[in-house]
Amino acid sequence: MPLSEELLEILACPVCKGGLRPLEEGEALVCDKCRLRYPIRDDIPVMLVDEANTLD
Repeated sequence: MPLSEELLEILACPVCKGGLRPLEEGEALVCDKCRLRYPIRDDIPVMLVDEANTLD
């Protein structure tokens, strides 16, 4: 189930407080400013910096 638009408007990158965009596959949220990728597990975004991956 994709994340709701309302939730996407509320969520922010924990590092820079910038906006996030979902990946097409719906498996992660991406902060383009920090170049970090936050995973989505069981339809719940994991917004922990320790769990984030850098974009290639």
